[in-house]
Amino acid sequence: MSEVVIDRPPVEVAAYAGDPTNAPSWYVNIESVEWLTPPPARPGSRVAFVAHFLGRRLAYTYEIVELVPGERLVMRTAQGPFPMETTYRWEPHGGGRTRMTLRNRGEPSGFASVAAPVLSAAMRRANRKDLTALKTLLERTDR
Repeated sequence: MSEVVIDRPPVEVAAYAGDPTNAPSWYVNIESVEWLTPPPARPGSRVAFVAHFLGRRLAYTYEIVELVPGERLVMRTAQGPFPMETTYRWEPHGGGRTRMTLRNRGEPSGFASVAAPVLSAAMRRANRKDLTALKTLLERTDR
């Protein structure tokens, strides 16, 4: 799990980060997003992502399985290279700030299961970079 404190209120951070359309602007590895069901995000929504991770192109589809506006978003891969669940949580952190956590859980199979420790460490590094990028983007005064 990775976390960051963002100098913006939870409702604002959740509205931006919880909209998959915005993912390429703050996820370093996500190249594109395509809605497979009509937006906005809600349980049952499906979104296709294309990413580059550890030198490989990955295409996968997330389904939103839980959404508590301004508090939590849970997505699971409906199709892709290995089962994955991503959870965002947004909590007030005093003074109009937000503590955002990002957690990815997955069970690699085949060769990926052998490389699981390396994949896990790389995912944590990428998540920290992504949250830092989100913080920078949302705290900019010119946005």
